[in-house]
Amino acid sequence: MCRSIKTLRNSETDWTVDDARAAALQYVRKISGYRARSKMNRPAFEAAVESIAKATEVLLGELG
Repeated sequence: MCRSIKTLRNSETDWTVDDARAAALQYVRKISGYRARSKMNRPAFEAAVESIAKATEVLLGELG
């Protein structure tokens, strides 16, 4: 489990788009094994972060 990803739902403050993106970035770093994007893998890395961030926003929006 990614210990640095904080729980966004039911936290003391409302989540933001930046929170969703930060969680997505941590997730992609963890599963890809890359701490930093290289020039070669940057497009795939960024696409994954954006996709996961959007999915996170949808999930949290629907959970209310």
